[in-house]
Amino acid sequence: MTDTVVIALPRFRKEAERIGVFLGAEVREYTPEIFPELFPEVRRIVAVMSMGIVVRRIAPLLTDKWNDPAVVVVSPDMRYAVPLLGGHHGANSLARELSGLGLCPVITTATEATGRDSVEGIAERGGFSVLNRDSTRAVNAALLDADVPVHAVSGPGIVIAAPGVSVLLRKGEYTVGIGCRKGITSGEVVDAVRAALLDSGISKTEVLVFATTEKKLGETGLAEGISALSGNLIFLDDETINAQRGVSKSRATRIGLQGVAEPCALAIARKKELVMGKNVYGRVTVAIAR
Repeated sequence: MTDTVVIALPRFRKEAERIGVFLGAEVREYTPEIFPELFPEVRRIVAVMSMGIVVRRIAPLLTDKWNDPAVVVVSPDMRYAVPLLGGHHGANSLARELSGLGLCPVITTATEATGRDSVEGIAERGGFSVLNRDSTRAVNAALLDADVPVHAVSGPGIVIAAPGVSVLLRKGEYTVGIGCRKGITSGEVVDAVRAALLDSGISKTEVLVFATTEKKLGETGLAEGISALSGNLIFLDDETINAQRGVSKSRATRIGLQGVAEPCALAIARKKELVMGKNVYGRVTVAIAR
């Protein structure tokens, strides 16, 4: 299955086939079960049918804009391509792509409709992921009124960002949470991370970011170890760590935390799934999520 699927009512099969050829996409006939079947599997959906049908069918399936597929509704007369879901996450660009068939893209996201940039657009063009996704609402709102500065920071370094600042990192699938004993050395950190990635079958290039508690801000060995791995290390506050669910019991309760490695990995993971629960490597504890 391709990452793009065109869904159409039987009477609009001809139009759907035309779109499918243009996009290099699979064409499927509409059934009441087609959206639940495809939603977890594909990245982009083009629906040639009434928007009302699409809205009713996808409403129970929605999770969040970062994981839902982009959905574009094409009017049966092949005049309009309307991004219905995931405008900043592929639907707007898909609608514009369909203009190559003579369709008019109907863009409703505020930034793009007014010719302004968006955090997601900048990230997509640069091949980055948005680390603190909750920030995009405030930053995109600011972009409507004025240019927002973009600061490039070359590592090694530490970035401390306010809630209204979006942090973009190179793309990666996995997040690594790290806990450590006091006075840890950079060599211990490097060895532990390499062992954890080897155990989990994950390449270093697949890691988006490393995370730990802000209580470890003074551990220079931890920061130096992640820097030696060419990684990005962020420090999470207690509230963020303690808000995570599905973590195992930890002795970190003695310092007011439900844990360190597992909740830190989950806090910044896209899918909120642990792929490796906490493992202890000497004086370092590592957990991996995605």
